[in-house]
Amino acid sequence: MKNTIKESLGSSLFIIAVLLAISLITLMPILNVLLLGAIIAYGIRPLSRKLQKKLKFSSVSIILSIILVVIPLILVLAYTISVIMDLSSFISSNDLFNSISLTQNIDSINTYLPTEMKSSTATITTTINESITDILKTVLEYFIEFIKSLPFVALQLFVLLFSTFYFARDGHKIKPYVTSFIPENRHRFFKHMLNEIKLVLKSIFYGHFLTAVIIGTIAAIGFSILGYPYGIFLGILTGIFQLIPVLGPWPIYLILFIWDIISGNYIRGVIVLLFGFGLSLSDMYIRPAISVQYIDIHPLIFLLGFMAGPIVFGVVGFIIGPLILGITYAVIKTYKDEKEKLLK
Repeated sequence: MKNTIKESLGSSLFIIAVLLAISLITLMPILNVLLLGAIIAYGIRPLSRKLQKKLKFSSVSIILSIILVVIPLILVLAYTISVIMDLSSFISSNDLFNSISLTQNIDSINTYLPTEMKSSTATITTTINESITDILKTVLEYFIEFIKSLPFVALQLFVLLFSTFYFARDGHKIKPYVTSFIPENRHRFFKHMLNEIKLVLKSIFYGHFLTAVIIGTIAAIGFSILGYPYGIFLGILTGIFQLIPVLGPWPIYLILFIWDIISGNYIRGVIVLLFGFGLSLSDMYIRPAISVQYIDIHPLIFLLGFMAGPIVFGVVGFIIGPLILGITYAVIKTYKDEKEKLLK
C-alpha cells in the first residue's frame, strides 16, 4: 500500500497536476485578463497577417494591429470612466432633475390629458424621476467601485497588452503542442472540435461584437446630431446593450424618450424613438449579412454568458462569458456529430 502511494505521489502526472494547480492559483488574479488577451489576439490575427505581407516582420505587424485595435479600446474605456466621474458628481449634487422645470412640463402634459387623469400626473412624473435616478445611481456606484481599483486596472492593462502580443505571435504553437499529447485515434475528433470552435468564435466576434460596434458607432453619431449631452457615451452604452439578446439597446432609447417628454422636447423624443426603430431594422440586416457563413449561436447561450460572465470574471466577463459558453457549445456539438457518424 505504501509503495503504491509512493509511486502515485512520485509519478510524473501527479507532479504535473500539482504544478498546474499551483500555477493556476498564482495566475488566478489576472486569469481573466490572460483569457481576454488570448481572445483579442485571436481577433487581431487576420489583421496582423495582412500587415505582415507588407511589413515582412511578424512582431511589427502584431504591434501595429494592437495599436489599431487595443489602444482605441483603452481610449474608449478611459473616456467612459471620465464621463462616469462627471455624471456621478452631477447626480450626487441632485442637479440631474432639478435642471428640468417639472411644473411647467406637467402643466403642458395636463393640457392633453382627461380631467380625471390630471391629479395623478405629478405622482407618475415623480415616480419616473425617482426610478431613473435609482437606476443611474446603481450603475454609477458599480463603475465608481471599478474606478477605485484603477492601480490594479493599470497592472491588468499592462498584462493585457503583453499577453495579446505573445498570444498573437506564438499562439500558433499551442495547437501542435496540445496535439502531441492526444492519442492518434482521437486526432480527427480534435481537429473537428477546433474547426467548430473557430466557427463559433467567428460567429460571436462578427455576428455579435462587430455588429455592436457598428450599431454603437451609428448611435453615437445620431445622439450627437440630436444634441444629447455625452452622445459618444450614449453610443457606447447602446453598443453594450446591443449585445444583450431580446432586450437590445431599447432601454437607452426609452430612457431618452422619457427624458425628452419630461423636458418638454416632444419632437426630439419622437425622433429618438424612430431612430431606435431604424437601428433595430439595421441590426436585422447587418447581423445576418456578417455572420451568415458561420454557426448560428442560440440567443440563450449568448444571454447566459453575457449576464453570468461579469459575475465570475468582472467587467471583461461581458466578452469572456459568451465565448466560454460558445466554445462549450462547439465541443458538445463536435461530440454529438462524431457519435452520430459512428452510429451510421
